[in-house]
Amino acid sequence: MPKIIISEFMDEVAVKKLRLFHDCTYDPALVDEPDKLIELVGDADALIVRNRTQVRGALLDAGANLKCIGRLGVGLDNIDVAACKSAGIEVIPATGANNLCVAEYVITMGQVLLRNAYLGTDSVIAGEWPRQQMMGRELAGKTLGLIGFGAIAREVAGRAMALGMEVVAYDPNLLANDPVWQYVRNVSLDGIASLSDVVSLHVPLVEATRHIVDVAFLKSMKNDAVLINAARGGVVDDAAIAFALSEGEIAGAALDVFEVEPLTAEAGAKFAGLLNFIATPHIAGVTVESNIRVSDLIAEKVLAKLSAE
Repeated sequence: MPKIIISEFMDEVAVKKLRLFHDCTYDPALVDEPDKLIELVGDADALIVRNRTQVRGALLDAGANLKCIGRLGVGLDNIDVAACKSAGIEVIPATGANNLCVAEYVITMGQVLLRNAYLGTDSVIAGEWPRQQMMGRELAGKTLGLIGFGAIAREVAGRAMALGMEVVAYDPNLLANDPVWQYVRNVSLDGIASLSDVVSLHVPLVEATRHIVDVAFLKSMKNDAVLINAARGGVVDDAAIAFALSEGEIAGAALDVFEVEPLTAEAGAKFAGLLNFIATPHIAGVTVESNIRVSDLIAEKVLAKLSAE
């Protein structure tokens, strides 16, 4: 019977579906036990991961029998795709299954950051009434700048326009005459920085996008603009954005992804005390509903791959 290893959390219904047909080891703790995972993957036919399991080097070398790797998400920077291709291992992402929840996260964070309403709870329940300090701003009439204009960014754009925002985007991989530019203005990266009230990133982590938001980009942004990164850690220079926030170069930021994940005490120290900063633990693409969609999609695709072998 083919063997499947799942090293990170997955919807239990999807796991049960896999177990109907295959020997399935489901242990989300494996992501923190690389030696045990290497041992288990030795005779596995499929490996299912999220973003933390590093599928490269010794792990791939051990998986000599692997037919496929299911990715419970879309980013592939934790998987050596070239090595998988060379070894004949199919990499299966959950394309499209979490677009909606990431788009909702971006819009939510844009509203929260501009409205400046996330700091008031302690003051209000203590009997203070800081109405003027917390007056905030509206999304309507503001400009949203998207770095990358793929499927998720387009979901964000549609929701932003419905709320009365103007949308500009930068994506050098799209031709100037691509139909997607019919409703969204195509601008340069510098244009994103100078025009946007809200900047949101939607690019994979590759060499060309590493630190695409750096010191120079942040200095070019409006002082009252905010930035949201729900894409990948490393496309934003964490140290640069912490400095920009502390110096008032931008008004606020929400980061769902970081250069070091999970954040260590040292990596997180640079953000300590920043009242214009929101941190979430890589959950933009994970809701109850999206976890079901992603898990079911990967289960079906892995089953199809193994049945075809």
